Amino acid sequence: MMPPPWDCGFARAVLHVDMDAFYASVEVLDDPSLRGRPVIVGGTPEGRGVVAAASYEARRHGVRSAMSAARARQLCPEGVFLRPRPARYAELSRVVMGLLRGYTPLVEPLSIDEAFLDVSGCRRLLGPPAVIAGDIKRRVRLETGLTASVGAAANKFLAKLASDHGKPDGLVVIEPARGRDFIAPLPIERLWGVGSVASQQLRAAGIERIGDLLERDVAALTAAFGAHAARLRELAAGFDERPVVPAQEAKSVGNELTFAEDIADAAQLRDVCDELADKVARRLRADDLRARTVVLKARYPDFTTVTRSLTLAAATAGGVELREAARELLERRLGRGSRPLRLLGVTAANLESGAAGGQALLFGEAARERDHRLDEVLDRVADRFGPLLRRGAADAKSGRGGGPGGG
Repeated sequence: MMPPPWDCGFARAVLHVDMDAFYASVEVLDDPSLRGRPVIVGGTPEGRGVVAAASYEARRHGVRSAMSAARARQLCPEGVFLRPRPARYAELSRVVMGLLRGYTPLVEPLSIDEAFLDVSGCRRLLGPPAVIAGDIKRRVRLETGLTASVGAAANKFLAKLASDHGKPDGLVVIEPARGRDFIAPLPIERLWGVGSVASQQLRAAGIERIGDLLERDVAALTAAFGAHAARLRELAAGFDERPVVPAQEAKSVGNELTFAEDIADAAQLRDVCDELADKVARRLRADDLRARTVVLKARYPDFTTVTRSLTLAAATAGGVELREAARELLERRLGRGSRPLRLLGVTAANLESGAAGGQALLFGEAARERDHRLDEVLDRVADRFGPLLRRGAADAKSGRGGGPGGG
């Protein structure tokens, strides 16, 4: 009997591996007394800060990432609030990413706890996508004690939908011939690029499910919703030709966060911006990369998206430089005023490989050298011993700040 075409190499095979409630799960792993309790990692309710991650027990109360810690306390009074331990999360992330690269060199990390894999060329050696996905789940649990959800499909969009559909600890396979049927009945909000405002507009036009887009004329959709509508219709048909780009070939490294509720508070937005910049800096250092340009992405409740960029005097992977550049873009370049935001992102671009070449900095040279040495020391200490010191504390006296952490 002939195996199905997808197992014979006639279509791409992409996996999306997503660790389940990663930060919260690591805390439960290290302290089993937390098992079954609503764990909330991030800022404390008594101070300023946001939720970086929430266990599934906390999510049942409505707690979500980027929500203020004070709001999380209101929704979940019995929640266990913990400060993030970025070095510990990075330690386990390196184990997971190293494991994934053992299957294929085509691994594209999206953040510290999720990645795409293109396993199209691995099927004759390792088996069909479902077998590879199952083996990845088994080895992640064996080597870290944590669970991962894996989606397998013919492209990135479908693979991501599949992993989300199976959470937690799931394995969902969407065969190429079933892609359109799988996504057609899903709510329109499940489509990439559709947020609360866009979904309201689409629903007002009678488009409530992803499949409803396919029943509308492309020209009519574009006239009603703009050029973005054509791309949404392609995704609704199950088409997504974006390649899986390994980290070392990436042209940029970024992190972004869509808020559960629009945020207008300037201090809270700075916390999120700092955290995103810190995550980007750690990823650059882990991949031995430096960036010359920092890009800030902001999306407003009306779905208007704005990007602003700043080119640095020298390429860097330093947390302080990237954080300061991102803050400048947020506070001085964006012209945000008091308008709330629904999404914020920080990206490092114009990447260079290798360690910094020793080019002198015109201003604050001694301070910058000290910052870079501290980055290196903290990375080495974390690699060997886990978290002993957080960078935010080291920067507090200099007034540079540092969000609640959570990388």
